[in-house]
Amino acid sequence: MVVATGFFDGVHVGHRLVIQQLVEAAAVRGDESTVMTFWPHPRNVLQKEARTLRLLTTLAEKKQMLLDLGVDHIEVLPFTKDFSAMTTEQYLRMLMENYGAKTVLLGYDNRVGSDALDSDQVARTAESLGLEVIRTDMVPSAHGHAVSSTKIRQQLEAGDVQGAASMLGYDYSLHGVVVAGNRIGRTIGFPTANMQLYEPLKLVPGNGVYFVKVETVGRNLFGMCNIGHRPTVSSGNARTIETNIFGFDEDIYGLDIKVTFLQKIRDEVRFDTLEDLKTQLEHDRDVSLDVIARNIETLQSQKM
Repeated sequence: MVVATGFFDGVHVGHRLVIQQLVEAAAVRGDESTVMTFWPHPRNVLQKEARTLRLLTTLAEKKQMLLDLGVDHIEVLPFTKDFSAMTTEQYLRMLMENYGAKTVLLGYDNRVGSDALDSDQVARTAESLGLEVIRTDMVPSAHGHAVSSTKIRQQLEAGDVQGAASMLGYDYSLHGVVVAGNRIGRTIGFPTANMQLYEPLKLVPGNGVYFVKVETVGRNLFGMCNIGHRPTVSSGNARTIETNIFGFDEDIYGLDIKVTFLQKIRDEVRFDTLEDLKTQLEHDRDVSLDVIARNIETLQSQKM
């Protein structure tokens, strides 16, 4: 068994290099590939301040992405305080004894035990146990720093969905169910689908208006999504995800919806009147339609 260990949040381009090498190494050896991952996130268990940590992928999304990349087996280990106490050697022995590991892949910053060994020390420990070790290189972002789930979360929180996509290797999306809203958008010609996430731990991009792709009722459409507190029509602190779907006005309450973020249009703003809001939404729609017109071939391929 050829094994890679990690949380793999987002299954970003750095993770994909590891997985590609994992699958290839298993094929060359006539063996099977296994990803060892965890749930919940280690930081949620070990750091009180990390209880607000939000993730790039749900467990189901992550598992499907890994399978799509050709991984044979995915083992989800419950991450508890007792589990976190295992040393690097104990963890590696567990892989050998419980899963038949013969070869391990190590990323440039892979750490797998409570003794917090660096990747070189982990490699030496693995080799001392008779494991074959395959090392993977750092994958740099366009700005030169290492691609990481933390940096991607920071970009999404700042509203930079295009920057996040460049490190993820795909456009970021949210998945949920359409719930009832206050229907104010309908009164000014911009009905919206209000989303409730299936996974509350999923990270929501920063407040603002975005050009998005929408998948619902078996159709692929475009629209614009507002994330935020709706300051023009609400004085509350509740954060909402509302999407106006272009050329679509069907009743989809209670149905599945997936929103994929393609480009940020602007920050969320409070307007003095609903008429001012309507004027701005008309401009936002024009900006989105212009993006479609300028990128029609690429966007049409994304809808297929």
